[in-house]
Amino acid sequence: MTGPALITDRSDPAVQRLTDLNRKARGPVRSLLIEDFDPLLQAIRSGLDFVEVYGLQGADFPDEIREACDDRRIPVRLLSTELAGEIFKIEKKPKVFGIAHLPKPARLRDVADNRQDLVVLDGVKIVGNIGAIIRSSFAFGVSAVVLIDSDLPSIADRRLVRASRGYVFSLPVILATRQQLASFLQDQASGVRLATFDAHAETQLEELAGIPDRLALVLGSERFGPSSELHRGSALEVSIPMNPDAESLNVSVSAGIAMYTRAAYNLSR
Repeated sequence: MTGPALITDRSDPAVQRLTDLNRKARGPVRSLLIEDFDPLLQAIRSGLDFVEVYGLQGADFPDEIREACDDRRIPVRLLSTELAGEIFKIEKKPKVFGIAHLPKPARLRDVADNRQDLVVLDGVKIVGNIGAIIRSSFAFGVSAVVLIDSDLPSIADRRLVRASRGYVFSLPVILATRQQLASFLQDQASGVRLATFDAHAETQLEELAGIPDRLALVLGSERFGPSSELHRGSALEVSIPMNPDAESLNVSVSAGIAMYTRAAYNLSR
């Protein structure tokens, strides 16, 4: 059985594609470079449309990646050490990586008929927190994550792919405005109640577990919380019990607690 072909020729189209994607994008992004084992494996398993997957010459190619590529009929090749050094220009080069087509952006209307909760991040900008929340959202059965005022131009941001371990492709991650969210919630067909989290709210966290309706769980930045606009439209304001001497919880921790409280509702649908 022969192994993957080795790319040694600089004129190979893959070399130019990898070089272009490794640079900071200046225009519309149509493809993305996904690096390292966990993000790559999860992106493949999510059904993302890959052009090709590559391994680094001399490095062990993971069996799980190979099997996942075989299942999806994704071409696999190896990149020579010399060409990898020219493309990545860093000491620690990724051992496995792939080029995928950017999926069509998800919209709120795409999840209108779902029954599971939404998670709305209002003004959360730290990509590490966003990525952790996306992973938890997938684990706890949430239907989508809505990003408002995140400063991310698209879900193709390589920091987000790494921070989410590739789970950003496993559920809809929607870039929206507050007005778009408000319009979605006003649509009776969506059947979603807005629940914002605030340290001083009267509704206790455990009460969320018994609510039989679909919720949009809104979390803001640790410093400012959800915007006043979303606070005004909220059907519920919820607090998470904590030591009063603690200023706040990390937003990804708060989101995880909220989603765990709602897990029985979301995972049963």
